[in-house]
Amino acid sequence: MRGYYSRRLAADRLKACYDIAPPRTKQYLEAEIAFVLSKVAREHMVLEMGCGYGRLIHRLKDEAKGVVGIDTSEESLLMAKHDLGAAPSVWLAKMDAVGMGFHDRVFDVTLCIQNGISAFAVDKTKLLREAIRVTRPGGTVLFSSYSARFWPHRLEWFEAQAAHGLIGPIDYEQTKNGVIVGKDGFRATTISPEDFQALAAQVGQESTIVEIDGSSLFCEIKVK
Repeated sequence: MRGYYSRRLAADRLKACYDIAPPRTKQYLEAEIAFVLSKVAREHMVLEMGCGYGRLIHRLKDEAKGVVGIDTSEESLLMAKHDLGAAPSVWLAKMDAVGMGFHDRVFDVTLCIQNGISAFAVDKTKLLREAIRVTRPGGTVLFSSYSARFWPHRLEWFEAQAAHGLIGPIDYEQTKNGVIVGKDGFRATTISPEDFQALAAQVGQESTIVEIDGSSLFCEIKVK
């Protein structure tokens, strides 16, 4: 999976995944964004890890002092830059989330949503530790994954993506227990509440686990 979103699901193809989402999935996506926005204030500097084509940044840019988006896909970043236009409070950079080039304690809110913690296919402890490093003490780190209750809707969404040729055909023999597997090597996992809590404990932080809309599972950390 490492690099799948850079090679195959970038820019227009990634956007198409969201455009074809069934109604229940679009409700989930909107609920997730609403929760994120509830944690952002006008004076905040916000970092989004895995910003893609700028889907969330479009909603963040008028709610915060500044927004920085990073991604490993140059194609997606170029699309985001084009669509966002000359937004003075937005900065985009091609960067790996487990080795970011920012100073310590820069951001008030650091985000990695829409199951990025799984989709990035990197060491989850390193990813969380890096997010905490760039967030100021008292700031907020938000990671999200899927609620187990959302499984049938999530599978429906990925089936739609496969039907449109955005990902390979679903391998139904291996697709189960929160894991979606494609015959082209695509593999989408999830993080449980217990997994999130264990990861936070490994990096010396306390976490709050919140389920939103019966679909999205958030791990919220107030950085010590």
